Amino acid sequence: MRFLRRFHRPNAVLVLVTLGVLAAYVAAKDFVKPAAQPAKTYPAHDEHPAEKVAIAVDPYDTPDKAKIFSVDFRAHGYLPVFFIVTNDGDQPVSIANMEVKLITANRSKLTPAAPEDIYRHLSNPQANTSSAPLPFPIPRKKVKGTVSKKEMDEIESSEFAARAVEPHTTQSGFLYFDVEGISAPLAGAHIDITRVTDVRGNELMYFEISMEKYLSVPQKSN
Repeated sequence: MRFLRRFHRPNAVLVLVTLGVLAAYVAAKDFVKPAAQPAKTYPAHDEHPAEKVAIAVDPYDTPDKAKIFSVDFRAHGYLPVFFIVTNDGDQPVSIANMEVKLITANRSKLTPAAPEDIYRHLSNPQANTSSAPLPFPIPRKKVKGTVSKKEMDEIESSEFAARAVEPHTTQSGFLYFDVEGISAPLAGAHIDITRVTDVRGNELMYFEISMEKYLSVPQKSN
């Protein structure tokens, strides 16, 4: 009996440790980016049939949608927007120099935040971030701070980083807008996309997506 007691106690500890490791693994699981559907299937989109290109946006502005992130972007004043570009044509489309602006109802023009600005803001909420237009893909710089590697990996793996959209494909990723101090950034707003070019370098007609298209659709809860 003494031998059995010695045997069972370590095994019980081992089971508890294993369960703890598994729980920690589940809690720290990697971010999984949503699977993108064709851009024209999203409520908020702009389609150019003649050019066979469509662009859509899907704001992650509710707690239910935002739970895919471990970072609480809303608490830090950021609005994650899932950005989708679909090319149904037979030639590639370049988005290397694309410019995206969220224009609010009061005419404030917001551009996507660079990862280093997000890291800086997460580690120091009082830090100022740049609002200058950014090239795509958004450049990365090393930033010292208290942002965890998991948070940095999540932001970098989720961001929109494509430079081109091949024929009959869709590219997607998140853009993060600094909307701190704006109570209702989507109401009456629209997103403008310019400098999307064809294979010859000719600029396509600009895209304009009304956020009211998104707000007018009832949100589903999981």
